[in-house]
Amino acid sequence: MTVTSSLSVSRRIVLAGLVVGIGLASAPGWAQSPTPKAGGTLVYLEQQAHTNLYPPAGGFYPNGGILNQITDKLTYQNPQTLAIEPWIAEAWAVNEDKTEYVFKIRKGVTFSDGTPLDAAAVAKNYDAFGRGNKELKLPVSEVINNYERSEVLDPYTVKFVFSKPSPGFLQGTSVIGSGLVSPATLDRKFEDLGDATKIVGSGPFVVSKQVLGKELLLTARKDYAWAPKSSANQGRPYLDQIRYLITAEDSVRIGALLAGQADVIRQIQAYDEKQVEAAKYVIYAPSTRGVNNSVVFRPDNPLVADLRVRKALLHATNAKEIVQTLFSPNYPQATSIIASTAAGYVNIADKLGFDLARANALLDEAGWTRTGNGLRQKDGKELVLTAYESLPQPQNKATLQLVAQQWAKVGVKLNVLAGDAGSRVADDLDPLKTPVSPAMVGRADPDVIKSQYHPANRDVLRQKGGQSSKVQGFVDARLNGLLEAVASEVDDQKRLAVAGDIQRYVVDQAYAIPIFEEPQAFAAAPYVKGLAFEAVGRPSFYNTWLDKK
Repeated sequence: MTVTSSLSVSRRIVLAGLVVGIGLASAPGWAQSPTPKAGGTLVYLEQQAHTNLYPPAGGFYPNGGILNQITDKLTYQNPQTLAIEPWIAEAWAVNEDKTEYVFKIRKGVTFSDGTPLDAAAVAKNYDAFGRGNKELKLPVSEVINNYERSEVLDPYTVKFVFSKPSPGFLQGTSVIGSGLVSPATLDRKFEDLGDATKIVGSGPFVVSKQVLGKELLLTARKDYAWAPKSSANQGRPYLDQIRYLITAEDSVRIGALLAGQADVIRQIQAYDEKQVEAAKYVIYAPSTRGVNNSVVFRPDNPLVADLRVRKALLHATNAKEIVQTLFSPNYPQATSIIASTAAGYVNIADKLGFDLARANALLDEAGWTRTGNGLRQKDGKELVLTAYESLPQPQNKATLQLVAQQWAKVGVKLNVLAGDAGSRVADDLDPLKTPVSPAMVGRADPDVIKSQYHPANRDVLRQKGGQSSKVQGFVDARLNGLLEAVASEVDDQKRLAVAGDIQRYVVDQAYAIPIFEEPQAFAAAPYVKGLAFEAVGRPSFYNTWLDKK
């Protein structure tokens, strides 16, 4: 086995994709202090309430934004270099075929209830993440592939064994979905873990109060002393508390920030950026480094089963117009299904060209003819499709509505629905009801593509045997084979090559229409110092402090 030792990297958070609207030192009235100040409560406004804090549910950004404060990970992915560094694991070893990983656990770490974070606790976490728990309804983590079992070798050494190579596992130990929680937390049912006060982690903050759906209060853990070695702070957090307030309306979040009633807000829309910068506040837009914000098809629906129809709609989509109309330079136009900052990215912009003539020709070839009302028709059916807006994605309703306007030019109608949470979830599982869907997922590893498309994971294309019992027959064995290969290829260069093959194949099959590279957009008052983000854009408040007069 190859042993990876500690890396010493100075903590200078300079994120790829980070955009600062106004230099901090230039903000009037807020000269930067030479050293961090301890104390104070940071008020953080979040667009949506969390749903569940079982760590593998952390892919939903409101969940992950909390988990990032209350849990630690085995390893730390440096957001500047993307290197994997020690954290709770002080060293590790990996065998050649990447089917066995051994981690040496740092001594002296405890969960907030006093339970030791030792090899047994780590093993219990990963047995839950890797295999799930049917009795407690704990789902398998989408970032762990081919997991077989754990072995506790001694009180501070744990070994993980995989049934097939799992080259993405090391990076997977650094992500939000692998936050470590106490053994008692893992004994709870999944539905109980929506209560944030039930989550016991080892992180720098603990949940001290919850008003369900409205507010969370996080309190600093005064005995915290096990940050990654590259962190500027090695003790307790500088902040005393973080007050999370759920504030759905964009205008209310912006107003509260500019009025001094909030310190940091998430999900600032592109059209509000100039207003924030004019007030000499700061915009942060860290990249999510994963699968781009896209429109995906469900080929089990007969209306989009024909490749020519999907290709026609791909070429009828003007991503440049969408980005220029609705977004800012913080949202680069997509040139592949994954971000240009993602591992394994291949530029396939030549396959994504906007071409109305080609779109019309493909629909004609597929037998869809225009009728008197302008809609395409075939065998007595009109080409009318449906998509639900996705609230977590920036300006998603407006994006889908603009796509609908573009598709109307080739005789295709797209209905964009809001719906209640129940109808959205139920209909999204049925390709007959929802043949079109928005989608994206962030992760700084090629495994992110498998997370998005494989039927055992997010299954955004809706394949038979996947997440939905409504699918009648659609399966793409070639795609699934490529996705499984990217999750099991041990040779780094070959793995990246497979990632490139998947990008080309998904677009050649017109399964997805990538629109833009999605950041996480935040705004903060100029006196907020040390605000940082993990590798896919979730905030970290551990080094944050308030430079108020």
